Amino acid sequence: MIHIASTTAEEQQLIKEGKLLPVMEHFYTIQGEGMYTGVASYFIRLGGCDVGCHWCDVKDSWDAEKHPLTNVDELVDLATSQAKTIIITGGEPLMWDLTYLTKKLHEKGARIHIETSGAYPLSGEIDWVCLSPKKTMLPLDEVCEAAHELKCIIFNNHDFQFAEEQAARVGEDCTLFLQTEWSKRDKNLPLIIEYVKENPKWRYSLQTHKYLDIP
Repeated sequence: MIHIASTTAEEQQLIKEGKLLPVMEHFYTIQGEGMYTGVASYFIRLGGCDVGCHWCDVKDSWDAEKHPLTNVDELVDLATSQAKTIIITGGEPLMWDLTYLTKKLHEKGARIHIETSGAYPLSGEIDWVCLSPKKTMLPLDEVCEAAHELKCIIFNNHDFQFAEEQAARVGEDCTLFLQTEWSKRDKNLPLIIEYVKENPKWRYSLQTHKYLDIP
């Protein structure tokens, strides 16, 4: 768990208990990619990440100090009043103890998804694990084994090999996706389409929310 230097002793205890979390943003939208594309979902984006992908499109999430500590009970009430599918993302959300957050979400009848690099141990009660592994910090075996969905980002040709290496680590029931890094989409889209045709265990994940210009 990250230490936030600007916090009081009381806040530090509440963070440790998972009752306060640094939240970069939270919003109701449509899931734009992966297995649940098109599903109305409430996103909770937590601050803090040390995985450090150079092509990350939410680098503002990396520094947890930048984001307000948010009362988890109030956040749960707001999220579940609008949606029953809740997606916890980041940053790297598993840098925080998610036990309290997920317990409270389940008490409200929510289905909980997480989007993670897998670099930290799982915590909390998660219904759907979307693993998006990164070369800079490889996923833990326990997260690979728990993954329901593997989403590998293709930035260059070597990423196809990396994707195959990660696919060998997940369970046989895990759904496999390849998704182009957004700035390379014109070059990579045809490559991924051909790769999926030649290797049909994979599916293509398209970031439909960027085409639709929604969060």
